Amino acid sequence: MSVLANAAGGLAGGPDPRRRGRPALALVVVLLGYLTLPMLMSGTTVALPRIGAELDASGPVLQWVVVGYFLAASCLMLVAGALGDLLGRRRVFAFGAAVYAAGALASALAPGILLLDAARTLSGVGAAGVMGTGGAILGETFTGPARTRVFAAVGSTAGVGMAIGPTLSGWLVGSLGWRATFAAFAAAGVLIWAGTALMTETRAAARPRIDVIGAVTLVSALAMTMFGVNQAAEAGWDSAWVLVPLAVGVTLLAAFTVAERRASHPVLDLTLLRDRRFTAWCLACLAVAAAPAGVLAFLPTYLQGVDGASPGAAGLTMLLLTAPVLVMPQAGAWLVNRGVPARAIVTVGLLLLAAGNAWLTTLRPGIGAPGLAGPLVAIGAGMGLVIGVNDAQAMDQVRPDRLGMTAGLLSTVRGGGATLATTLFGTALINLLQARDGAAETAARIAAGQLTGPDRALHAARLTDAWEVVSWSVAAACAMLAVVIWAMLGPRRRG
Repeated sequence: MSVLANAAGGLAGGPDPRRRGRPALALVVVLLGYLTLPMLMSGTTVALPRIGAELDASGPVLQWVVVGYFLAASCLMLVAGALGDLLGRRRVFAFGAAVYAAGALASALAPGILLLDAARTLSGVGAAGVMGTGGAILGETFTGPARTRVFAAVGSTAGVGMAIGPTLSGWLVGSLGWRATFAAFAAAGVLIWAGTALMTETRAAARPRIDVIGAVTLVSALAMTMFGVNQAAEAGWDSAWVLVPLAVGVTLLAAFTVAERRASHPVLDLTLLRDRRFTAWCLACLAVAAAPAGVLAFLPTYLQGVDGASPGAAGLTMLLLTAPVLVMPQAGAWLVNRGVPARAIVTVGLLLLAAGNAWLTTLRPGIGAPGLAGPLVAIGAGMGLVIGVNDAQAMDQVRPDRLGMTAGLLSTVRGGGATLATTLFGTALINLLQARDGAAETAARIAAGQLTGPDRALHAARLTDAWEVVSWSVAAACAMLAVVIWAMLGPRRRG
């Protein structure tokens, strides 16, 4: 809880004097949401084997327990942020917490896999309300250096949730069962909902009609696009299950762009993206979500499949990546508040992400935690530096009546970027392996870490070669984005 103490400490004079209420207590409630929701997102995968065994489920219908939550949350965050500007950010936050708790409770009581999938999707809808408006509440409550410190605390707290989610969920599932685990998260949702009574309501000065057409079109476009991308790893990019949803998604995105240009009060004001500085911070948000996504998802599989590490040992190794995320956001905020340009900090962070992924090309069978320490710490430090300054800097570029829209957009970029990067990473591994082995089923089995039989050493070597190619590709993309964002954040030209 030192992160919370550091954020709350020194806030005297930080909260906007125009706002009443208890800013420190509101900060606690929002941080609890940013701690719990990512924890449930990263930790549910641990429970899948037991859920599948008890409910007699496997394949895509079982995977939807994770995918449904993530898709619903990612697709609705922008809409939730915009609704917060219009209806009240505290109101949407409270509604999201209540829906999240109801979905988690329904998950604990679900008698079958289809009802569990529906309940998990409902929890994702509630998570969108919390994540899409929590940043706007803090952005409206705090200003100046205090806002930077607060958003650094948000980054650290979300990092804690992602880091300890699998460990805590694994302990709960092993000790109490998966139903009790979902019930525990439902209780946390109720606590968050009750805490909204401590918040001050904020909204945009004007309250126009809701852009229903824009909201429906955007949600449908994102849902279809992300559904198609998620199917690619299993069905292949040439499958109708991938091509048709992607085509529909792209068409709906084009329709959304046209609709928003004509809307008097759009759910996403496209003029925001005309500001190159704001767009640069959105790109930085995308990079910091996408660059480590493949490592977080597939490195534990490599360590277990190739090196024979236990799940616990693989999880401890991943702490080398997640631990820096707990402290580096505070370091980034400290540097900004002492005059170091945010442009320099985010560029260094992206270069660390590039260097870490390039360094990870040294991955080999038997490398162990000492050999992975350098690349994983570099990736974690780069994530932390960018997270520590990104949201606060982006919100400094917009008017107060657009804070909810901005928070929702950044959350959507993060969620969509992580989903897309994870899928592309896994698909690239499978395609590279298939090019060597020729069999799609064998390639998928190797990428999943199922290395057995007399060809185990050969398959491990080929998986390592595929990792090297993908890691170099991610490193190159991060380096290019660092250059682009550095240029976009340059001084404004004077007329």
